[in-house]
Amino acid sequence: MSTPHNEANIGDIAKTVIMPGDPLRAKYIVENFFDDYKLVNSVRGMYAYTGTYKGKQLSVMAHGMGMPSMGIYSYELFKFYDVDNIIRIGSCGGYSSDLKLFDIILSENVFSEGNYALTLNNNDCHVVSASEKLNNIISSTGSSLIKGNTVCSDCFDLYMTDVDTFLKRAPEGFNPIASEMEAFSLFYNAKLLNKNAACLMTVVDLPLQRVTNTVTAEERQNGLNNMIKFALDSALKV
Repeated sequence: MSTPHNEANIGDIAKTVIMPGDPLRAKYIVENFFDDYKLVNSVRGMYAYTGTYKGKQLSVMAHGMGMPSMGIYSYELFKFYDVDNIIRIGSCGGYSSDLKLFDIILSENVFSEGNYALTLNNNDCHVVSASEKLNNIISSTGSSLIKGNTVCSDCFDLYMTDVDTFLKRAPEGFNPIASEMEAFSLFYNAKLLNKNAACLMTVVDLPLQRVTNTVTAEERQNGLNNMIKFALDSALKV
């Protein structure tokens, strides 16, 4: 069986999937962290691999950018490939004054102004939670996480003309600490299909502190490596 977006056969994809946005980061993960692996999808260049990490079978698949892209790939993994757990890993903009570059954030609840849930399921929903079970497992893996609520936007936050006004439209008391572009559709699909989803992020920009575009490629990769390792070690416990 395959879908228009995924040529993998049933059984090719593990029960737990790590999902970075960038297909080349998926390739980087298996090449640098896995004991063995095979490519199971290359449709549209959205690479998916299945292999072993410390003896456990895991898959890594890219999800692209934005809620529609994440929505398609995560829905198909949950619905058609019988995946139980997805851990999204990516970069984010940090909105709390307490954050520093390369801090690792675990999203607890995510707010979106978009209509993903309304379009998919006729549900006018704009706040959805990560899976408590998966978040608890990730939290138990180490103490270096910063947990909090996050926003999921339809555009790259550094291109927004007024980030402060956008944040004021979040629900009262929501107090988002970071922004990214995919977690809402992932969390909503998990809720809809009774699956588990989590989102780990590395802070690479601090827009409200006017700290942007200051990270070198090497610094970014080193920071992301810590998050990748965190996600993989958490997946061992699932």
